[in-house]
Amino acid sequence: MNIFVVGVNHRTTPVHIRGKFAIGAGQLGEALSSLHNYVSQGMILCTCNRTEVYLLANDGDPDLASGMDFLNSRANLPREEFKKYVYAFEGEAAVRHLMQVASGLDSMITGEYEILGQVRRALEAAERSSLVRFPLLELFRSAVKAGRRVRTETGISRNALSVSSAAVGLAARAVGDFRGCRVVVVGAGEAGKLVAKSCREKGARDIVVASRSEEKGAALASALHGRWAPMSGLRGELTTADLVISCTGAPHTVLKFDLVKEVMEDRPGRRLVIIDIAVPPDVDGRARELENVLLFDIDVLSEVCQYNRRERQKETRQARKIIDEETRKFMSFWESLGIRPVIKDIVTKAEKIRQGQLSQTLRKLKNLSGAERTCVDVMTKSIVQGILHDPIRCLRNNHKEQEYTRIISELFNLSERGGH
Repeated sequence: MNIFVVGVNHRTTPVHIRGKFAIGAGQLGEALSSLHNYVSQGMILCTCNRTEVYLLANDGDPDLASGMDFLNSRANLPREEFKKYVYAFEGEAAVRHLMQVASGLDSMITGEYEILGQVRRALEAAERSSLVRFPLLELFRSAVKAGRRVRTETGISRNALSVSSAAVGLAARAVGDFRGCRVVVVGAGEAGKLVAKSCREKGARDIVVASRSEEKGAALASALHGRWAPMSGLRGELTTADLVISCTGAPHTVLKFDLVKEVMEDRPGRRLVIIDIAVPPDVDGRARELENVLLFDIDVLSEVCQYNRRERQKETRQARKIIDEETRKFMSFWESLGIRPVIKDIVTKAEKIRQGQLSQTLRKLKNLSGAERTCVDVMTKSIVQGILHDPIRCLRNNHKEQEYTRIISELFNLSERGGH
C-alpha cells in the first residue's frame, strides 16, 4: 500500500487558476462520488487557498496518476499547463505534508486556526461517502491529533498577522470587555468591516457606520447588524463611542485634531480608543496627545504584525518537532501493517490447534460440569496467548526486518497454507 497526495495551493498556483480547481461545500458530495471512479479510497480537502486529493493505493490499484486525472477533470487544463501548477507527494512525504496542513504550517497565514476544522469536515464528508476507511482513516486521525497538539502545546495561533486581526487584538486590550462597547466605524472600507465584525462577535452591543455614501454605509451597517449615520452627525456619534475604527480611504484627514479635542471635552473622564487603518491616515496624529485618547495608526499595527510574525516563527520550530514526532509514530504504525497478516495467520493456526485438542479432551472428560468446561477453555486460551506473546512482540518490534518475518513464518510453518 502507498499514500499519495496531489494538489494546488497558494504557493504553486495563482488565484485565477486555483479557482478552476475549487470545490464548494455544495459540490463536495458530487465530487467525492466522481472521485470514487478513480480510486478506492480517497479524500478531498478544499479551502480558499488549496484543493488537494489524498488517496490510498494497493498493488494493482490506480496510483498517483489517477489522482491527477481526477484533479484535472475539475480544472480541464491542457496537460502541460496543469503540470506547471500541481504538486504531488507519496509515502512519508505525503504524511508529513498532511500533518503540516492540519497544523497550519502550510497556510497562507502561518498557524491559522480554521484549517484544522476544515480537515475534520473533509474527513467526515469522505466517511459519509464511504471513500475513507482503515488504514487511510488512521492517517487523518493522526493529522488531526498533530494539529491539536500544535495548537495546545505551542503559541502558533495566538498572535495576529493581519492588520485587521492586530487591530482587534489592540482594541480588546484597550477596551477590556467588549460587552456593552459602542463602536463607530468611519467609512465603509473592507478592513474596517473585518475589525467591526470581530468586535460584534466579541459582544459589542452597538455599531454605527458613518459614511458619505448612504448606500454603501447602510449596506455595511446592515451586515454588522448596526445602523448608518451621515458624516454630518459624526461628532455626536463620537461623543458616546468607546471605540472608533476609521478606514475612509480619503486623501485628507477626516478626524481633525480640533474635532477630537471637542469630542473629548464633551465626555470628560471617559477613554476613547481610535484605530486608524487608513492610508493616508484618517486621524490627526496629534490626537494621541489628548488625555484619555488611545490612537493606534497603521504604523503601530504593522509593527505589531511584524512582532507577531517573529513570535510565530519561534513557535513554528516547536510545531515542526511535534509534526516530526507524529509523523514517525504514524510511519511506524504504517510499516507494521505488513506483519498483520503474519500475526493473523499465527493466531489462526494456534487457535485451530487449540480448538482441536480441546474438543478431543472434553470428549474424554464427559463428567465435567459446564463451569469446569469453561475453566478448561479459558486455561487453554491463556496457555496459547502466553506462548505466542513473545514471538508476536518480536515481530512488532522488528517489523522493518524482513528476516524476522521469514523466520517466524518458518517456525510456525505458515508457508504450507500459502501465506507468507
